[in-house]
Amino acid sequence: MKSTVKTKMGLRKAASAAQFDCATAFQKIAQDCVGKVRLHHSSACAGDAEAVHQIRVAITRLRSAVFFFASIVVDAEWRRLKKELAWLNGSLGAARDSDVVVEYARRKRYRDWAQRMIGEDLEAHQTRDHRRMVHCLRSPRFHDLIEAMSGWIGGGSWLPRWERMLRRKSARPLKAYCKRELNRWRRQLIRKGRRLKALGASARHRLRIRAKRFRYMLEALTGIVPVFGHGEFRHVHTPAKQLQRTLGDLRDLKRFARPGLSAQGDDPGQRRPPGYRRQRQKLRSAAISAYRGLKEAGAC
Repeated sequence: MKSTVKTKMGLRKAASAAQFDCATAFQKIAQDCVGKVRLHHSSACAGDAEAVHQIRVAITRLRSAVFFFASIVVDAEWRRLKKELAWLNGSLGAARDSDVVVEYARRKRYRDWAQRMIGEDLEAHQTRDHRRMVHCLRSPRFHDLIEAMSGWIGGGSWLPRWERMLRRKSARPLKAYCKRELNRWRRQLIRKGRRLKALGASARHRLRIRAKRFRYMLEALTGIVPVFGHGEFRHVHTPAKQLQRTLGDLRDLKRFARPGLSAQGDDPGQRRPPGYRRQRQKLRSAAISAYRGLKEAGAC
């Protein structure tokens, strides 16, 4: 009985996947991202830190999808929209960074240190960053961007070009295209991270972005667009997610510690948060372990 149910589910998933080509897969992923931005817009304007985070995730997922299907979808209109997304993400990023630092400052182990080294400036900066973000989210420029993005996804100049490729039968099938690109991204991740222990902050940040895009596309291709089974990429998804998260936590910890560097009058040893070196080393070790896991996991 269970075998019959699994077989039927597999057939339904295969039939669903057969409805997609590269263009429709991109459209479904991108439309889901724009929908998430709209869904969380009012909550973000009301100061909900999680809503701000979810909008940033949606934007990163959208940009990841464009990078992944770049040979198909990138056109002059995308280059303009990309600049507008960078403007939007700038204000969202500043607000999100403030939220993360405030969250660190409220933890029991850091509370006294933050009060002594940062004081009242932290919440003032958070308020300022959120006001700027809300002004951005409520602006006509934001609404024009979302409408233009929806229009481009549904019927941009890239779409007729794709249709011509289909008529010429020069378009690669979706599953074959995805496997090729996922493996290419994985190889790039491994190459860029091979000296992870010695990488500087900017190189680690670029590696984290690559890991994040790789993770998001794995999730999109098994969730939003059912091209592959949910467990098919677990061997690479788990270490990629761990690598992205640990590098992100390391970046957040360093940003939180930064205000203490300019403090005056304290012992230099107290200018870092309590346990900073130990936590930094722990995160670096976890990132290296995740990288090795991704390297040893094999191809997608």
